[in-house]
Amino acid sequence: MSEWIEAGQPAPKFQLMDDNGKKVSLESLQGKPVVLYFYPKDDTPGCTKQACAFRDRKKELEDLGAVVLGVSPDDQGSHADFRDKFELNFPLLVDTDHKVAEQYGAWREKNMYGKKSMGIQRSTFLIGADGVVKKVWKRVKVDGHDDQVLEALQSLTAKSS
Repeated sequence: MSEWIEAGQPAPKFQLMDDNGKKVSLESLQGKPVVLYFYPKDDTPGCTKQACAFRDRKKELEDLGAVVLGVSPDDQGSHADFRDKFELNFPLLVDTDHKVAEQYGAWREKNMYGKKSMGIQRSTFLIGADGVVKKVWKRVKVDGHDDQVLEALQSLTAKSS
């Protein structure tokens, strides 16, 4: 289990396949703020609610120059089904070996009804246009999280203008 990446640290670089089979790298997004969120599993209640909240706020996020990327250990087919079922309008990245989740500290020991296992801790990283992590949300509660991210993004873009 790795340590969490914290605000002020450079965001670990990565290149992952998205739900369309295209490679997405953090480097290719330099110059734009990135909302990188890790979620446990496609098409489960909390993950669906979170993804749909980001889907519904996409215009507001884009108006602030931001790109949203969802990351889970599910495979490309699962991501494509999830995207199509809920008309998601941002890339879902495939991290089946959870290497990127580990780099960010989102791969953690979880305890469900006394049973311990390793998995994704729902978390979000706001990465500035300069590639530095500006804000981290660990153990995200889905309700209202989209508002928190937009608020942080607004204050980030206000500072840089």
